[in-house]
Amino acid sequence: MNDPAPPVRILVADDHQVVRTGFAALLDTQTDFTVLGTAADGAEAVRMSRELRPDVVLMDVRMPGTDGIAATRQLTAGAGAPRIIILTTFDLDEYVYDALRAGASGFLLKDVTAERLFDAVRVVAAGEALLAPAVTRRLISEFARLRPMAAGDPVTAVGQLTPRETEVLRLLAEGLSNPEIARRLVVTEETVKTHVSRVLHKLGLRDRTQAVVLAYESGLVRPGSRER
Repeated sequence: MNDPAPPVRILVADDHQVVRTGFAALLDTQTDFTVLGTAADGAEAVRMSRELRPDVVLMDVRMPGTDGIAATRQLTAGAGAPRIIILTTFDLDEYVYDALRAGASGFLLKDVTAERLFDAVRVVAAGEALLAPAVTRRLISEFARLRPMAAGDPVTAVGQLTPRETEVLRLLAEGLSNPEIARRLVVTEETVKTHVSRVLHKLGLRDRTQAVVLAYESGLVRPGSRER
């Protein structure tokens, strides 16, 4: 018999006590989660994460002092970094876009349902990006359009990819899942997974969310090119 998987270790960071304690209490109802603690700002979240080694950090994007963007950037810079889920009040929030660029795996609105919250933590803990296609793609599309591209680096990076890998990246940025990409390209899901892994490795990216950001910033996908 296989041993059960260890529980997902979680840290919650939010400057509002009611919010962080509420999320922590909610997450603690799940037998496959362990809430290690809560932090009141980004600096405390970084310190506690380095001490407690959580798998997932729920990170408020707007906090006094060290905000969620700076904390995310610090935590994702090293090896063994936790997965970051950004918490926000507004879906089209430029701070969330900056947090995604800094290495967050996705974001949730603070009025998220309990089941959606639980699913999100499990998805991110498993190493997948939390891409809520409609909102996340719209957010990235909007702010990639408004922000100047950084010194050609994204274009140079995409140039490393083979034509098939470039097509897979384009489809990822359109919000397609692996099964949808497989159907579009008439290949197996395993083949798609291999291509996605190679794309992430060649571009030095942690997950699909960073791939989507880069696809827009490189001009591979144009803002507004696929809206649902």
